[in-house]
Amino acid sequence: MKILVVDDDKEIVELLDIYIKNEGYEPVSAFNGKEALTKLHTDPEIGLMILDVMMPEMSGIEVVREVRRDSQLPILILSAKTEDMDKIKGLLTGADDYVTKPFNPLEVMARVKSLLRRSQNDMKQDEPEVLDIGPLTINSDSHEVKTLTGKSIQLTALEFGILYLLASHPNRVFSADDIFERVWQQESIISAKTVMVHVSHLRDKIEEATGGEKVIETVWGVGYKIESH
Repeated sequence: MKILVVDDDKEIVELLDIYIKNEGYEPVSAFNGKEALTKLHTDPEIGLMILDVMMPEMSGIEVVREVRRDSQLPILILSAKTEDMDKIKGLLTGADDYVTKPFNPLEVMARVKSLLRRSQNDMKQDEPEVLDIGPLTINSDSHEVKTLTGKSIQLTALEFGILYLLASHPNRVFSADDIFERVWQQESIISAKTVMVHVSHLRDKIEEATGGEKVIETVWGVGYKIESH
């Protein structure tokens, strides 16, 4: 497994390369957005990208948008920006997680391993399980989500995890902390806004594909649920 580290600060790239090697992965480096896209297009063994936001030539947000045109590659954003709106912008663009600088490399690697577990179908079962929830058909084996008319909905690994969690427990309300701990597979160490952003993005995709169907309900002050039909 190769992990692409993209940052114009060579010291950060070299530091993360060391930790990536220590975890048994192979680091690949890029120092701007355009170089990152070139390496992604030419190296199919890259399984995850750690990406800085503020870079010359092409920002990290622009890189995420380009990658999401045809790939669900797990993406972890690194940035010195700490304002909530910057986090929300990055996640809505299609990134899977966000760590602010200065960071603890051990925390970065914990997030990396969590994202890789999600992308490697941690929820996969021995036999395919298909859930029919309202206007959606969800296949836990292939991680495919389709509308009743057969239209595919492209979701990130985390978006699929949230949808599958709620759909497989109809009528049960999950708090943001519950969702984070089950889907990210970590203790809840970030604000509920991160879960909120992913749920919002997931809702937008579902509503766009189904012509406005509202599948995920918010139980104000408690969490989220999908009702059985």
